Amino acid sequence: MTLDEKLAQLVGFWVDQGDDIVAPLQGEMATSTLYTDASAHGLGHLTRVYGTRPVDPIERAQWLWSEQKRLRETSRLGIPAIVHEECLTGLAAWQAATFPTPLAWGAAFDPTLVAEMAAVIGGSMRELGIHQGLAPVLDVVRDPRWGRVDECISEDPYVVGVIGTAYVRGLQSQGVHATLKHFVGYSGSQAGRNHAPVHAGPRELADVYLPPFEMAVIEGRARSVMNSYAEIDGLPAAATPAYLTDILRERWGFDGVTVADYFSVAFLHTMHQLAPGRGEAAALALRAGVDVELPTGDAYTAPLRELIAQHPELVALVDRAVLRVLSQKEELGLLDEQFETPPTVIDLDSPTHRNLARRLAEESVVLLRNDALLPLGAAPGLRIAVSGPNAAGHAALMGCYSFANHVLAHHPETPLGFDAPSVLDGIRERFAAAEITFSAGCAVEGDDRSGFAAAIADAKDADVAVVVVGDSAGLFGRGTVGEGNDVSSLDLPGVQRDLVTAIAATGTPVAMVVLSGRPYALDWALDGPDAVGAIVQAFFPGEEGGRALAPILAGDVSPSGRLPVSLPRSAGAQPYSYLHPLLGGPSEITTANSTPVRPFGFGLSYTSFQYTDLSAPETAPTSGELGVSVTVTNTGKRGATDVVQLYAHTPYRSTTRPVAQLIGFERVALEPGQSAIVTFDVPSGRLAAAGLDLVRRVEPGEVELWVGTAADRATSGSTTLVGEAHDVALSDRRVTQARSTLSPAAQPVPELSATN
Repeated sequence: MTLDEKLAQLVGFWVDQGDDIVAPLQGEMATSTLYTDASAHGLGHLTRVYGTRPVDPIERAQWLWSEQKRLRETSRLGIPAIVHEECLTGLAAWQAATFPTPLAWGAAFDPTLVAEMAAVIGGSMRELGIHQGLAPVLDVVRDPRWGRVDECISEDPYVVGVIGTAYVRGLQSQGVHATLKHFVGYSGSQAGRNHAPVHAGPRELADVYLPPFEMAVIEGRARSVMNSYAEIDGLPAAATPAYLTDILRERWGFDGVTVADYFSVAFLHTMHQLAPGRGEAAALALRAGVDVELPTGDAYTAPLRELIAQHPELVALVDRAVLRVLSQKEELGLLDEQFETPPTVIDLDSPTHRNLARRLAEESVVLLRNDALLPLGAAPGLRIAVSGPNAAGHAALMGCYSFANHVLAHHPETPLGFDAPSVLDGIRERFAAAEITFSAGCAVEGDDRSGFAAAIADAKDADVAVVVVGDSAGLFGRGTVGEGNDVSSLDLPGVQRDLVTAIAATGTPVAMVVLSGRPYALDWALDGPDAVGAIVQAFFPGEEGGRALAPILAGDVSPSGRLPVSLPRSAGAQPYSYLHPLLGGPSEITTANSTPVRPFGFGLSYTSFQYTDLSAPETAPTSGELGVSVTVTNTGKRGATDVVQLYAHTPYRSTTRPVAQLIGFERVALEPGQSAIVTFDVPSGRLAAAGLDLVRRVEPGEVELWVGTAADRATSGSTTLVGEAHDVALSDRRVTQARSTLSPAAQPVPELSATN
């Protein structure tokens, strides 16, 4: 291969953008070279051919097949391009299904369902000739002020790892390569600001940020990794071999391809000011281990070619990256693909897509408060006053990386392309015999209260008021949450709180539904004199979210979601994580209260569950497995699903440890009176932590165990790890889930008070 042919394989090209700008600096950074000239020597990637603007998928597929044939026939080597697209909440393309946002995946605690979802996403992508998806996001939530929280799964690394790995397996089962992002530390940005420096120490990196990626690489066999924009202690990830080579490849054995987050190679010159030019930036990134520059060739083309003329030794780094790209193309079957028959019929929003979207939405809904108001039932003549800025319209159901909010927002003349009934639609459909009124009351943002009067009047004449509040997802100043939409306050945006309190002041019971991409400070509504009757939290539940929420309000489905992030007390208490050491919690030596108003793992149900008979061995080896079992019983009068959560605390080690750490979870469906024995087989490696030498190891000593939530011990026990300190090896990184054995028959149900 000539040098030009090699460099061509290391870049993407964002073709056919027109006037659409869907990423910051896109217009400024994109090369002005015409596409036909840029691809004369071949091309590594085609960037977002379906996901940049609304295009008919069949027509676009025909164009893509012909373009791949052109690359085969007109370039000397005849190597087709990898096509990559965003796929965080489904394929980000017009008419494609939109699933719940990743924070909802975390709330569902259901990796099996997430894998099923990812498989149908991957199937759609493969049909359209797409080879690589830029998902999942494995950043661990550290600060809810950060706008990209809506793209993340949880504040718990184990939950992120298990569910993210399930997504990888599902997507890759269809022959589409998953891309883990953003490696590493991106979500720890200073004050929750996008692209801000990260001040994480090496133990926080080892114990919090790295484990989800490690799990997805080793257990999920992820084929691609994307670097973070972040700089950690002055070292930008895109220029640091310690992350992209030493840890990723040499320690974990990753043998896939590393791609640059969009423009991040050039950012080494323009934003980090590490490199004096784009050629030098390219050399730094290649040396660190960034194989492919995306979305287009700003540094790996002419700037790098000019630098190589002065430093020919850089060709060895180019060769290393090219071999990885060609190996990926061979693995994907691209080197043999003839592109003879593009698809002529495709359903990107089939009944299978919609069924999965609804199931995941239902499982992800979290009941935060219920003062005997829910379920509403569906008695004829029920008067429901629906209000709030997020009650009507589809945008409030979807995250910032959905096609609707990411791209289609720039094309208001274009229809959505699929059915996405609002919460109001869902209520009207489910409560067909009820008398339903609707007044928005206010917008998500702004201080206009002119709509309050109508909403208040409706509420006065109703039996119950359903007020739907929350976020508007967008990017870089468009919306209240999403990439670049970072905040300094965790109060509900605009005057939404005032709307809720004004409606509650009528005396009509209020069920507040929060559709959001981050957890908000809702202490005023949860507890105290202004508390409302019920609060339902739904993290952007996707196209079927409206239909999923209504049956939960009615009582057809009992809520089973659990908080994947702590519900904050205030913005001033951030950053906060339930994974804090003793000194990170409340104490008598500070007047500041950082405790959340609802802890990680919290979620109410329409029934009640009891945990008994927690059993653990008296001792367990530091290099083996810890078996823990517990009996869970549905002690209420409704069938429902519980999320059984196993926590541990390992005091008196060589470094401080969190006061609580989730080490296992399992969804268990139980009929009234039915019990199940849930058994967790926990690898000892899950209790590992970075020692004084930064090696992750399991140290002997006491282990406190309990089932409940991060903050509440419903039933507890203990064990002692014995043996020598055990350095964790690759064999200790197992993704294991619990197993449950149901009782053969339900038992009589005792009388219980209402669940609160």
